[in-house]
Amino acid sequence: MRITCPHCGDRDSREFSYKGHALALERPALDAGAEAWDDYVHLRENPAGETRDLWHHHFGCGAWLVVTRNTLTHEVLGCELASEARR
Repeated sequence: MRITCPHCGDRDSREFSYKGHALALERPALDAGAEAWDDYVHLRENPAGETRDLWHHHFGCGAWLVVTRNTLTHEVLGCELASEARR
């Protein structure tokens, strides 16, 4: 699988570390109840098909990325900096 880093260009996926679903960018407010935080920390989806995941370019520029990909075909559909994906 190949990922196109916005800074470094097309790279092999072995340069990156998978960090989970991009939902991690949408953390609950500090004053959210225990149930909201429990869901955020412990519950994860395992979708078949298109997903948005958080990746770290560990052996490259060090950027945090949101990669849109298809889990069935391993096709990478898009990649953007995590800081821009939150906006």
